[in-house]
Amino acid sequence: MKKIVVASDSFKGSVTSLEVAESAEKAIRSVFPDCEVLKIPVADGGEGTTEALVHAMGGKMMACRVHDPLMNLIYTEYGILGDGETAVIEMASASGLPLVPEDKRNPLLTTTYGTGELIKDALERGCRHFLVGIGGSATNDAGTGMLQALGFRFLDKEGKELRQGGRILQDICSTDRSQALPRLKEADFTVACDVNNPFSGENGAAFVYARQKGADDEMIRLLDRGLTHFASVIRQQEQKDIDAIPGAGAAGGLGGGFLAFLPTTLKPGIQMVLDALLFEEKIKGADLVITGEGKLDKQTGMGKTPGGILQAARKQHIPTIAIGGSIEEAEALNSQGFLSAFSIQPGTVSLRQAMDNVFARQNIERTVTQFLRIIRHYQIVNQ
Repeated sequence: MKKIVVASDSFKGSVTSLEVAESAEKAIRSVFPDCEVLKIPVADGGEGTTEALVHAMGGKMMACRVHDPLMNLIYTEYGILGDGETAVIEMASASGLPLVPEDKRNPLLTTTYGTGELIKDALERGCRHFLVGIGGSATNDAGTGMLQALGFRFLDKEGKELRQGGRILQDICSTDRSQALPRLKEADFTVACDVNNPFSGENGAAFVYARQKGADDEMIRLLDRGLTHFASVIRQQEQKDIDAIPGAGAAGGLGGGFLAFLPTTLKPGIQMVLDALLFEEKIKGADLVITGEGKLDKQTGMGKTPGGILQAARKQHIPTIAIGGSIEEAEALNSQGFLSAFSIQPGTVSLRQAMDNVFARQNIERTVTQFLRIIRHYQIVNQ
């Protein structure tokens, strides 16, 4: 083995993507001491994406004071990559559901304003390219809050500026971008979107996702009417028909808000990350790719991190092995194209023990060591 790539997602709640790679590297060094090991922390556009990209691209984390979904001030972070021009933002860090206590969850009131403040801060620091993960939102405001933080105004029939939250959507009669930040004209946005929901309707943002954000039946109907109305305003004033675009309903319509008012491309989360990493270029010449996630099952190869890694490796005919904290439906994983798949557990253990950071890292090292010993044996035999 001359070159092995380790590109795994985190094992949520147990080990980070980087810790998986470091543990696998120890195993590789013990079996193939002269092998080049390329460690590439990855994620799928959700939690952990900023950390993975910042580490892989020589970036840094930036602290920022923003408003949470209920307009309370909080401190959070986003990343700026090594080029100094690309910001990585997870909207959940400013506008996510965990930031709102269960008894206060109400998508008529919650806003994406804080996400816009993160974008504004990055713009002021010189960023012009934005990678944005939009999973885990507490909101159903179609991105109006984010846009308000960037200087856009939404007006009612009397020309008065509306406030925040999903409740304003049905009252928007016109939009005003005259005060939008001038730097936005130089910016572009790539948004990680792994759902195909339209903006409104029975498969849209409100009917599919608003209940988990605190909405009851009446709120859901109200929010959907607002989304339908806002889509018509956008159609008339922005000459964009976002209502049926797959993914426009993501994150309570935030996907649609991006598409309507900012230069935006929607991409599957793992594809956004791999493109940013120039992953296909980096893995050229590799003999093996090792990937993984906390649980391996038939969904692993369908839009999740290991599946994206597998597809990129298969284009270059590089065999890919998956490791995970648990494994189900190994046959399905093999049929998807993984050379093999391994659970890292040494036997029956409690969930608490399996999730222990030190225990998990030791098991990753042990598992990778064992299958690499098999590979080395057959290489020697076939020389």
